[in-house]
Amino acid sequence: MTGLFPRLKTNEQRGSKPRCHLLTHGSPRQVALRLTQLIEPWGQITATDHWMPRGFIDTSEAQLGKNDYLLAPDLGDLLINWWLAIPKGARVPHWDIASTCTVEGRSGLLLVEAKAHDEELINEEAGKKLAREETSGQTQNREHIHDRMQEASVGLTTSTKMDWALSIEHRYQMSNRFAWAWKLTELGLPVILVYLGFLNASEMHDRGKPFPDQEAWEKLVMSHSEPLFPSKVWNQRWIVNTETFIPMIKSVELPLVKS
Repeated sequence: MTGLFPRLKTNEQRGSKPRCHLLTHGSPRQVALRLTQLIEPWGQITATDHWMPRGFIDTSEAQLGKNDYLLAPDLGDLLINWWLAIPKGARVPHWDIASTCTVEGRSGLLLVEAKAHDEELINEEAGKKLAREETSGQTQNREHIHDRMQEASVGLTTSTKMDWALSIEHRYQMSNRFAWAWKLTELGLPVILVYLGFLNASEMHDRGKPFPDQEAWEKLVMSHSEPLFPSKVWNQRWIVNTETFIPMIKSVELPLVKS
């Protein structure tokens, strides 16, 4: 891996960030195999699929609606205009890894949120950050996103027959991950959403507790998600807006080797 890590900023060369790049680094066939192993038996990724980041070649994080080779431009426009009242200049969720894939014979999306220690998830208990001096456009977007959370919660409650309470006020990151997944199913795409824990990231001991095994990571994710939806939602296949939706908790050990 000599020469690859310096392509990341100094503060990005440990933890979950470089591991996401390692996971997507290599030949298309190698990357497709690794990503498929995350979503088996529900989905498959082949060498002809597209993903972001692309190892250390293109380190950009996926922003659906702004990466046309992950999502058709017309669908991307619908997604962003659904999420934001005033899209110009506004941020949309960034995904640690995103890839096109096949789910039960249909073209869909894999979306990955990755963590390497407990504080990365614990710190996400907060709501959407307020700008120091919020503009009129930011206020309108905040109110609009609040409504989108409510819409997605109602939709997911209807589909799963369980209570959902996605929120802009707390656990905003996980809430927006599930809200976007819900909307993508409404736009006609099956979705696999993976919360990925990188195990034994020992270099992160100064920031939090690394995950020793799948059980520890899964327990943390389920505790974090409990105020938003029941734990039985995880690791099950659901039909949402007539499309397949599979939220998964997965883990992988991927040591950082810099020489």
